[in-house]
Amino acid sequence: MESPPPQKFALPVDSDHKATEFRLFSAAKPHMRAFHLSWVSFFACFVSTFAAPPLIPIIRDNLNLTATDIGNAGIASVSGAVFARVAMGSACDLFGPRLASGSLILLTAPAVFCFSLASSAASFLVLRFLVGFSLATFVSTQFWMSSMFSPNVVGCANGLAGGWGNLGGGATQLIMPYVFAIIRDAGAIKFTAWRIAFFIPALFQTLTAFAVILFGQDMPDGNFKELEKEGDKPKDQFSKVLYNGVTNYRGWILMLTYGYCFGVELTTDNIIAEYFYDRFDLKLSTAGMIAASSGLANLFSRPMGGVISDVVGKRFGMRGRLWTLWAVQTVGGVLCVVLGRVGSLGASIGVMIAFSIFCQAACGLTFGVVPFVSRRSLGLINGMTGAGGNVGAVLTQVIFFQGSRYSKETGITLMGIMIICCTLPIALIYFPQWGGMFCGPLAGKSGTEEDYYLSEWSTKEQESGFHQASAKFADNSRRERGRRLVAAAPRSPDAEGHPSVQV
Repeated sequence: MESPPPQKFALPVDSDHKATEFRLFSAAKPHMRAFHLSWVSFFACFVSTFAAPPLIPIIRDNLNLTATDIGNAGIASVSGAVFARVAMGSACDLFGPRLASGSLILLTAPAVFCFSLASSAASFLVLRFLVGFSLATFVSTQFWMSSMFSPNVVGCANGLAGGWGNLGGGATQLIMPYVFAIIRDAGAIKFTAWRIAFFIPALFQTLTAFAVILFGQDMPDGNFKELEKEGDKPKDQFSKVLYNGVTNYRGWILMLTYGYCFGVELTTDNIIAEYFYDRFDLKLSTAGMIAASSGLANLFSRPMGGVISDVVGKRFGMRGRLWTLWAVQTVGGVLCVVLGRVGSLGASIGVMIAFSIFCQAACGLTFGVVPFVSRRSLGLINGMTGAGGNVGAVLTQVIFFQGSRYSKETGITLMGIMIICCTLPIALIYFPQWGGMFCGPLAGKSGTEEDYYLSEWSTKEQESGFHQASAKFADNSRRERGRRLVAAAPRSPDAEGHPSVQV
């Protein structure tokens, strides 16, 4: 057996040089630096994408927007990222998360600056559509964390990076009304003040893009281009990455279910400030503060989902992760139904916060499962799942919140019913090496982690050694059988050269 690699990282690592500990207050290169760069840049993209909704009462008067115009713009803001997230997943698989993320952030930043020039409903819609592409950086964030952190802490890393990035959706509800007020009080008329306000998120987004490109690193051992040049990482073929991703049914189920946790969160970011402003006749800043409390719950709720996923995974394995995801997301659906039924301001705020916590925790729990679906097509599976969030947001807004077919409160109730129904397919997810919600793992050698992950590589590719990273991950993921079964889990010869992780 090979001796452990020499210590060259600030954090303890596994055989694949992924960190086995998560130290939140560290900025050590490369693991924790990647974490902080990923969540801050994703936070900036969320701030930019949802900078408009808290200012809608002002913007709609300036641009003469109708309810349909506002609804269409909200849909546009999340629809562009549907395909962008799938493309981002493939870009991460082929070029690495650093360049993929930084490039997209830079490409979408000019659209944020251009909000100051919007003059009609059409231009406002186009700009919201273009800025929404930046939300695809969620995929690079999750890919980056899955590349830097070992299976025992990847749920925590994914949850914190995604949750603190999503926090931008709540922060912008709070920030933009105050930025607008400061500019207006400085002497600008209100129809000019909202335009100037957009320079703040635009500049912030631009700066984070340069930080990612200049200071980030794709993998623990270096950047994709360097590793491919040195022969330490095989250059994969897009067609094979695509095939392995789209033929794995687990990715499609997670895409559906994520559409009704993260997709609902995106919908809430678009409609909740206007909902409280109109229904309870509140001031703009007050409605913004209430709406912000929903998004700001991401400070702890989504990370909590990731941590819970790791904790139950350590004790009960993948089956525990799946059961917990189903339960939390279903409770979130029930609370959403209740939110649409209550009529008092105080009760609505309380139920909204509880609903947000469960909905966002379900997002963290989802990406406690996603890293285990595929290794060869990790980026694509991340992209498919992330795109599901945007698809869910688009469908929900088109069906329930476009025009005047339903009142906001009725739409919220029906959205809760959709959450409950679309969470049920989680019961169909089954991993032969770990089992599913209702069935245990396959017995014998056909039910090993190596058999599952190495099946993505052909015999010829394995003979060339292209499968080595998958073999290391398979060995490090044996804990997903649950604490009682890890010691008895069979191992294939491919894992014998890699030291096992400690449970």
